[in-house]
Amino acid sequence: MNLKITSSNNFFKLKGILDRNSLDLFQHEFKNIFEKVSTLTISIEEVEWMDRYGVKAMTGLHNEAIMKNKKLSIIGLGCKELYEHFKYKTTA
Repeated sequence: MNLKITSSNNFFKLKGILDRNSLDLFQHEFKNIFEKVSTLTISIEEVEWMDRYGVKAMTGLHNEAIMKNKKLSIIGLGCKELYEHFKYKTTA
């Protein structure tokens, strides 16, 4: 399944697969997002799978939020690859 992104205000919902093939869509949707909003919530409940490119893109968004002193919330239990990445980084 391709990646589908829906949004309402500063709440975004991802559905499908975030991988190398869908990376352009993700990056286009979230390019300069923190210039528009100060708080961003992304639901990954319906993300079926995420490869290393998807994890790197989400991590980049997280780092951008920190650098710009913005709030980013990633909610949902849809993608264990992303949670494993952040779990590993916080224990290392």
